[in-house]
Amino acid sequence: MAKSEEPIKIKKYANRRLYNTGTSTYVTLEDLATMVKNGEDFTVEDAKTNEDITRSVLTQIIFEQENKEGGQNLLPINFLRQLIRFYGDSMQMLVPRYLEASIDSLTREQEKFREQLTQAFGMGGFGAIEDQVRRNMEMFERSFAMFAPFARQGGQSGQPTGEAPGPGPDKPPGDIDDLKRQMEEMQRRLDRLSDKDK
Repeated sequence: MAKSEEPIKIKKYANRRLYNTGTSTYVTLEDLATMVKNGEDFTVEDAKTNEDITRSVLTQIIFEQENKEGGQNLLPINFLRQLIRFYGDSMQMLVPRYLEASIDSLTREQEKFREQLTQAFGMGGFGAIEDQVRRNMEMFERSFAMFAPFARQGGQSGQPTGEAPGPGPDKPPGDIDDLKRQMEEMQRRLDRLSDKDK
């Protein structure tokens, strides 16, 4: 019998228990974390309303992983603060695409990084790791510059870096065309970054 491509359905009940309909067993957040690591796709539904609550459950798994005693924290405090600042910001709609492109790139580089890590420990040095970290940081800095595409122009005109320049004398404040042009430019930069990493 052919394997179904449909994601496994997990039901969440009012008592907060999670039920895997594929295996007909109750599961924990830890079990769901293992499924993610094994590449098993699933969705989570509220058993009463059938509302898709996958995002909130995945976020809860991250919260649990971050708070594990003796565990490793993947989300630096500065990253979390910056992420919170983007909520409600005009750049909010670009953040998910940026984060997906960044994590996809990191995933593609993962095997290469592991080989370098093994070689570095085998040789007793950390040169390869430092090179990879530096390359990753350069990539992230280039990518993050897309969120302030007019930073250089702003710097030249005396405006603080990272802020878009104000409207010119013949441009009324809040010019929609200018905003659209800026968004299109950021989209082109995101697309170029995605193509470059392929």
